[in-house]
Amino acid sequence: MAVQQWSESVALGEMSDDPQFTDDLSAIVELCTRDPRQDVLLHLGGVNYLNSSNIAQLLKLRKLVTVTNQRRLKLAGVTTQVWGVFLVTGLDRIFDFVDDVPSGLASLQMGD
Repeated sequence: MAVQQWSESVALGEMSDDPQFTDDLSAIVELCTRDPRQDVLLHLGGVNYLNSSNIAQLLKLRKLVTVTNQRRLKLAGVTTQVWGVFLVTGLDRIFDFVDDVPSGLASLQMGD
């Protein structure tokens, strides 16, 4: 499974293109709904494109994690193609990005 509990309070998602993207993001939403203490790190290195449904799911997850649960969501390893989507839509200003998974895990553990 591409979604794993990295620690007691950090969920790590190794994301890939649809249909797996939708399934994995749904699993993370469900996990964060059940346990509101979760910070989330999504590794997007395996994602080559985002469609409008994927973007809507990411926004829903962001709202759940950062607004409702008062936790942190970080996106790591964003590919050039996907980064273009974030730039064009202006979403680069509302999501928190890190270079890679180790950097993201470290920042979540250190509580930046």
